[in-house]
Amino acid sequence: MLFLAYLSSTAGRTTAFAGMAKGALRTSTSVARRSSSAAFVNKRSSCASQLLLPSFTAGRFSSSSSTCSIARPSAVATELEKNLGRRRAPLVSTDDDNKCFGITFRTPPSDSTGVPHILEHSVLCGSRKYKTKDPFVQLLQGSLQTFLNAFTYPDRTCYVVASQNTKDFYNLINVYADAVFHPRAISDPMVHAQEGWHLELEELSQPLTYKGVVYNEMKGSTPPRFAATEEAQHSIFPDNTYGVDSGGDPVEIPNLSFEQFAEFHKKFYHPANSRIFFAGDDDVAKRLEIMDEYLSDFEESPESKPGSVVEYQKKTYDAPKLVRKPYPAGADQPETHMIMVNWLVNDRELTPVEEITITILDHLLMGTSSSILRKTLMESGLGDAITGGVKPENVGKVEELVVETLKKVAEEGFSEDAVAASMNTIEFDVNARVQHWVIPKGLSLMLGSMSKWIYDKSPTEALKFEEPLAELKATIAESGSKVFQDMIRDFLLENSHRTTVEMYPSKTLEEEQLNAEKDKLAKMKESMSEDDLKQIIDKTVELKKIQASEDPPEARATIPSLELEDLKREVTEYPIEVTENVANSGITLVQHELGSTSGIAYASLAVDVSGIPLEDVPFSPLYTDHDGDRSRRV
Repeated sequence: MLFLAYLSSTAGRTTAFAGMAKGALRTSTSVARRSSSAAFVNKRSSCASQLLLPSFTAGRFSSSSSTCSIARPSAVATELEKNLGRRRAPLVSTDDDNKCFGITFRTPPSDSTGVPHILEHSVLCGSRKYKTKDPFVQLLQGSLQTFLNAFTYPDRTCYVVASQNTKDFYNLINVYADAVFHPRAISDPMVHAQEGWHLELEELSQPLTYKGVVYNEMKGSTPPRFAATEEAQHSIFPDNTYGVDSGGDPVEIPNLSFEQFAEFHKKFYHPANSRIFFAGDDDVAKRLEIMDEYLSDFEESPESKPGSVVEYQKKTYDAPKLVRKPYPAGADQPETHMIMVNWLVNDRELTPVEEITITILDHLLMGTSSSILRKTLMESGLGDAITGGVKPENVGKVEELVVETLKKVAEEGFSEDAVAASMNTIEFDVNARVQHWVIPKGLSLMLGSMSKWIYDKSPTEALKFEEPLAELKATIAESGSKVFQDMIRDFLLENSHRTTVEMYPSKTLEEEQLNAEKDKLAKMKESMSEDDLKQIIDKTVELKKIQASEDPPEARATIPSLELEDLKREVTEYPIEVTENVANSGITLVQHELGSTSGIAYASLAVDVSGIPLEDVPFSPLYTDHDGDRSRRV
């Protein structure tokens, strides 16, 4: 496997940055960047005009003067400061009826027991006001939600909802706010057992086993390239939260006690450690009225916020390190290895110009099949493809080729055409991502803001890219690709905090892991008394009984629902312009003017394939896969 990963500190703290190759390396990016949303995802224009909203007070909230127009997404953002813990809640006013709410807590784990992941699952299993076992499932079934989910990152946990129906939106906010602040899970060990882990035994003669939703999820087969990315991240961040597995390592998950689980919630799920976000066209005062009900339950917590700070990973390696780890391989799988070369790019806060320069450097090196490093690796013959296939005798040559290619580029630079193409691509991608058609725009803004906001910067700071991009363009106009050449030298070639992760195949690894767990549980059972084992049997029966039982009517009645009169009866009409036989081409053009699209036109091409012979239809994906990305850009 040929791929290069840069690891850096973005957003003012240490995080993984920019897996370099596409394909498998795109996977590297997505996993690594869980620790902080990509530095330039959804970045928007600067606050060219200050729009001061009228001062008002709602509950314990008071208006602040931090108000900013976010020009291209057609939004106005203002921050209201919560007197409790100086908590700030950005409110984005837009003409979008797809209203969004999100609450994020900084939740850095100190080990790989998966406590933030287990807690994310568990808080949605009933709360003080909403009494059913799984309100989340009932909301999915009976709500008009357009988005309903939660995410665990290495350094934070996000809970997000969205709906176009105002009453439904406020119902969702209430359920989620009560869930995160007053979950049943912190007082009921059965929730921790179900969602995290528990020992299971139905009869004395049977072997002990581990069960649990998160335990089973994390024990599931992990693709080798994901494992390689995790190892790369852990190797480059030995001293902070990115060096452990926030999702949970199946070997470590059973070390998490219920008491540790409840204490983690008490420490981190506090308003002083939260980031609360609203977006949409609903009434601002109503939003704050709802939140005040929950935030007013808390006193100020001086420990919560400082305890969640993630310190920079310092550059401590005097020389590059080699990390070798096995990955499970099938009996007929070839003896091929995967290689990742990784750097900790910075141990300080990057400037906005440095951030976007690294993003473009990423694309210059590995963004396309013609990018210099990607092309060199592919043409070297050292691996079957960018996604795998390095023979054992070529392992050392991969790292050598990566370093030598970087030295050559640092000396010779990039062509004007290559720089212009990468600049255009990144600028287009940044503008396009705010649309994020698969999720509501407000949610896209929230997730984009987190790379700065989670580390106590302004949430709007992460949504601005035009000023640093303009500054970079001016630098390139004056000195060409020198800025990228200097960055390669300073951040990579002269940086000894580098690791090479080699993943080698093992045809016995899965069996070894399974046997190790069986032996551990067998010894545990041998050390227990009969009474101890009967207690486990009783708890197994009790948990299964709880899981199989129906929620009582009084519990189901606590979950809010909509009435017929709450539903919109008018059909939303979208103006569509149809032009037949455009320019005598025989093509029918259908146009619809969208709202804010950041200056980008989106086009879809539909082709009548009714004349294709039936036996040729299975081959049609070859065409769409080949031309898909290019045909979508206009």
